[in-house]
Amino acid sequence: MTTTIAWISAHPDDETFTSACTIREAVRRGVRPVLLCATDGDAGKSGYLPPMTRQELAEKREIELRESCEIMGITSIDLLRHPDGKLSQVPRERLVAEIVDYIGKTGAEVVLTFGEDGMSGHADHIALHHAVREAVVGGKCPSVKKLYYYYNWLIQDPLRPPTVTVDVTPDWKNKARALLAHESQLLSVERVFGDVRNPGDVPPEPIALERFVLAWLDGVEFPEVQESFLTDGLS
Repeated sequence: MTTTIAWISAHPDDETFTSACTIREAVRRGVRPVLLCATDGDAGKSGYLPPMTRQELAEKREIELRESCEIMGITSIDLLRHPDGKLSQVPRERLVAEIVDYIGKTGAEVVLTFGEDGMSGHADHIALHHAVREAVVGGKCPSVKKLYYYYNWLIQDPLRPPTVTVDVTPDWKNKARALLAHESQLLSVERVFGDVRNPGDVPPEPIALERFVLAWLDGVEFPEVQESFLTDGLS
């Protein structure tokens, strides 16, 4: 039976920033990656593109998300369409119920999302973290065996080192293509990844690795294990 990994993100592009090469590696391994995005990203800016209304930007960012996912290999995309920047105002029980329903629908055995710091401190990321954690660790998603958080390389918490590390280099140009698909967000992309129009053969430090912390393993929080990939230990 095919293993399903669910990426649960706050905004279009979160999964591309954190996991593009990991998603492609999952596909190569015969794993089914699926994506749930909580907002349309409509509160952002349009970068190098002309100014847009929130509705126009939401529509543009969904197109970009689908183009990026096609490059990465995600064919199943769901959007909750909550207001961007206001995810913390969505009743927690509602957001948890939506996540539980999504995981139940997809049968995901592995889930990836933000840690409690939201990586960048973004309130939407933090709100999503708490909802996903309540859904999975709270026992509401019986299909899930493993929950991972994106490793925050800005903090590099020694108490929570990465469990899984994926080398970006072999797929760097494809990750650059997936990032470039997020045309309206290129200012943000360039701040982190540099000139993705001319990516070169080697990704710049410190984004040459995609790293993940195993936060929960079948009832055990933050087990002290090292793994070669997200699907280790699954039958």
